[in-house]
Amino acid sequence: MTKHYALSAEQRDRAGKGVARALRRDKKIPGVVYGDSKEPESIVLPLKEVTLEYLKGHMFTNLCDLEVNGKKHLVLARDIQIHPVNDFVLHVDFLRVTPKTTITVHVPVHFLNEETCPGLKAKGSLTIVRHDLELVCLATNIPEGVEIDLTPFNIGDAIKISDVKLPNGVKPAVTNRDFTIATIAAPRLLLEEEDAKNAEKAAVDAEKAETEAAEAAKAEPAKADAAKK
Repeated sequence: MTKHYALSAEQRDRAGKGVARALRRDKKIPGVVYGDSKEPESIVLPLKEVTLEYLKGHMFTNLCDLEVNGKKHLVLARDIQIHPVNDFVLHVDFLRVTPKTTITVHVPVHFLNEETCPGLKAKGSLTIVRHDLELVCLATNIPEGVEIDLTPFNIGDAIKISDVKLPNGVKPAVTNRDFTIATIAAPRLLLEEEDAKNAEKAAVDAEKAETEAAEAAKAEPAKADAAKK
């Protein structure tokens, strides 16, 4: 079940950069509510409350019980504009949702049991390819995160989407390949030793090839003399 938070807003009659700047001077920000086959609605939100919710890191995965002039809306933040310096929220687009709404969301990945992972205990390192997963689910069934148990994985293993148990009704947005989420890389020292062994083997093979070539070159005149006789 998707978690909820609550915000209150007011209807906004005017739009434009000048209006937005005036709102921000009053510690408010503009926003829009759209979707569910209804007309978009321009709103005004309290800057402090919205910024606090944004900094908690859950606005894209938690539903918002949004009250606009006394009317309740169930919404999900889909686009948030942020000030480039102070991280204050400048504008929010909310999507109206229902229990039947299917959406695509990015959900963070959490890795568990690093202390018991055989590959990490052997001094391997966890290389994360994807810090979040793009998932398709009902708006009322957005997972807080995806947990991956590292206990089964050894050095050299790749952790793929097929290794992840997703909640019921949740599936990856990418379905045409078994993509990698993370890998357990070998320790640097082991890699350096392997590189040294490969280099030594290559040198031995090269020397052997040169010796064989030299012996073959010496044998050619003898073969030619034998053929004349």
